[in-house]
Amino acid sequence: MQDLNKIRARFNRFKNKKIPLQQLEEIRSGLLEESTTDMNYLTLIVGSCIIATLGLLSNSAAVIIGAMIIAPLMLPIRGLAFGALEGNILLFRKALIAITIGTVLSILLALSIGYLVGLPEFGSEIISRSRPTLLDLGIAVAAGGISGFAKVKPEISGSLAGTAIAVALMPPICVIGLGLSQANWSLSIGATLLYLTNLLGIILACMLTFLLAGFTSLKHARKALGFTLAFTAIILIPLSASFFQLIRQARLEASLRQALQNRTITFQRMVLLNSNVDWLTNPPEVRLNVRTKEPVTPRQVMFLEEFLKQEMGQPFTLIFEVGKIEEVRRENFE
Repeated sequence: MQDLNKIRARFNRFKNKKIPLQQLEEIRSGLLEESTTDMNYLTLIVGSCIIATLGLLSNSAAVIIGAMIIAPLMLPIRGLAFGALEGNILLFRKALIAITIGTVLSILLALSIGYLVGLPEFGSEIISRSRPTLLDLGIAVAAGGISGFAKVKPEISGSLAGTAIAVALMPPICVIGLGLSQANWSLSIGATLLYLTNLLGIILACMLTFLLAGFTSLKHARKALGFTLAFTAIILIPLSASFFQLIRQARLEASLRQALQNRTITFQRMVLLNSNVDWLTNPPEVRLNVRTKEPVTPRQVMFLEEFLKQEMGQPFTLIFEVGKIEEVRRENFE
């Protein structure tokens, strides 16, 4: 009973928590300034987009990280979250305009760069940003929480929030444009889902941080939180499907590696470079890119398919793409 009374007392203190008017005005004016679509904001958008797009095309993780650190979209996202919670139409509208302009401008710029470069095939840094899962939503929520906390705590450097919130905001926008430049609709749709995942996760986390900090009451924020949670629930459907497919892919690859290491002498001498699964075929089709000194026979493929069927509980069609390993020594020189 005493524990229940303590919980009620803490909840009541949270409900009645009030922020000094001066601090509230400072936060509000700061977010308004950060959500303004001025030349500084547009310059950061263009610079970040160019760096991220070129980093994606060159498949350079270091360059992409450099673009993410700039994080120009982080500022108006916080303003959007605060404006929605407080019912501040001016702040909400300015932030929404800034996010929309930044997003559309980045997509068009990435589309133009992708069309001009005309890369025949995209690298792993681009492809990886078209397959979002629940893990990406978790990262976005954590990043949004850090961003909101840094805003309400002046002693924390703003660069901390910028670095945290940079998580995959600009890169997926650039991937949308790059996909459109080659009419690769599945790539653009996947990147769009990742961008919306990060956007909603950051907004939701910022809202909860501002609410817990006492900048608005739960009653006042209920409507905005309800809409955000509803949109997040919708996006959870494809994210959950991708997450379970990721788990299945990991299990399949683990079973394949176990089989290649423990089955026959030929498989033991084989190096598995990568694997790709087409889950839309029936049964799913698995392409294995391997290197080996010995030839792979159809009988061995059949035995491996039977092993996978027992391990995974469903049949698979295996297709080996074999590269021959040839040893060259100086003794071979004549």
